[in-house]
Amino acid sequence: MPAVAIIYFSGQGHTHQLAEAVAEGATGVAGTTAELVRIVGEDIVNGRWKNADAMSKLNAADAIVFGTPTYMGGYAAQFKAFIDTSSEVWMKQGWKDKLAAGFTHSQNLSGDKQSTLIGLWVNAMQHGMVWVSPAAPVEGYEADQVNRLAGYAGVMAQTPWGTERVSDGDRRTAALLGARIAEAAARWAKGT
Repeated sequence: MPAVAIIYFSGQGHTHQLAEAVAEGATGVAGTTAELVRIVGEDIVNGRWKNADAMSKLNAADAIVFGTPTYMGGYAAQFKAFIDTSSEVWMKQGWKDKLAAGFTHSQNLSGDKQSTLIGLWVNAMQHGMVWVSPAAPVEGYEADQVNRLAGYAGVMAQTPWGTERVSDGDRRTAALLGARIAEAAARWAKGT
């Protein structure tokens, strides 16, 4: 039974909505469990992220999906604190051969989200993980359409300033990523 962990930081709630959609997509695949692991400010002390319970969940998962808002062209500082702490896992190659994927959100249509996804990918590659893309073709460019921002390395979502709910198209794109990583984890576990 594949286990997917979704670790993310959400400043305004949008990235949390995407994390929920990824989990919904993953659990829609028979036998898959998905767990949300939210990074919160209280876990960061003296600039370092520390949460043994969260790290245990990530270590036990077959796949880890990374999520962060894009702030100023990169991931949120809170997420970076987690990334830095994960170097302890890296030293032991603890996530080697786990599946990985990523998603991000910003207020602007571009907001340099691609650089955030590349940063998530680089981190996964350093850990020796296997990156899974959404593999979702662009359905169109309206808010209710899948992959409207043409994110192929991961899910890119956008919500205008002052809007609380992430668009249906971006939610569906995140759910497709969740389903794809769950299906890949099931195949990976079987060795097929």
